[in-house]
Amino acid sequence: MTRPTGSDPTDSQSRTSAAPGLEINAEGLGVSSGGFALLSPTDITLAADRNLVIGGDNGSGKTTLLSVLTGLLAPTQGTVSVCGQTPDDRRPDFRAAVTGLIGRAPISRELTVAEHLQAIAMSWSLAVPQTAALHQLEELEIDFLADRFGHELSSGQTQLMQLAMVLVRPARMLILDEPEQRLDSTRLDLLIAVLEKRAENGTTLVLASHSPRVIDRLGDDHLHLAHRGADATQVSDQIDIVEKSAADDPQDEPEPS
Repeated sequence: MTRPTGSDPTDSQSRTSAAPGLEINAEGLGVSSGGFALLSPTDITLAADRNLVIGGDNGSGKTTLLSVLTGLLAPTQGTVSVCGQTPDDRRPDFRAAVTGLIGRAPISRELTVAEHLQAIAMSWSLAVPQTAALHQLEELEIDFLADRFGHELSSGQTQLMQLAMVLVRPARMLILDEPEQRLDSTRLDLLIAVLEKRAENGTTLVLASHSPRVIDRLGDDHLHLAHRGADATQVSDQIDIVEKSAADDPQDEPEPS
């Protein structure tokens, strides 16, 4: 994808965008617990103008890897830097650079869908939080849900709400774990278009996915994780090990939204 050369970043984006070099640099990155490998040693090099899609069977360590990259989980071996920093979700400067959705986002029964987004927009000092929230809901075509509460949504609507909560704030890198979950074909195409726009505007995407459409349209580089205990192999579109279009793992049947 072509990245802009003259963008106008928000305050939280500009605090981290000046760091030169790789967006992700990992060597021998691994996680184990109780003698069991949750993530086999993995090498990653991701340039600033590239997006990464991570594939592999269930249990191969995709979610564990994303948890490390977002600073939610510390590795037990190897080294890693993300946006020029050691991942640590408790550090404000790292949170300003990196955001993501791994698992379910916390949703309050006391707040409407729009109020969730407004609170997040306020926490990142966006000029008009109500406008930012409405724009994000409109972009994902769920503005009709603005006044509903989270517990009133279907599973597909809940997924879109959670994605909106991540997308409403600025970030240099966006990390998503199987964003296609519970989305029908139409909603998935819409989400892919939204993410393509983010990438064109300079946000680096790091996604774990089983969806051939996500892989084909959003993946510049690819990382295929082998089963735990085996070697993990990084694959980019510049080497002919695994072709982009060969990712045909079956998707779970989406639930109605």
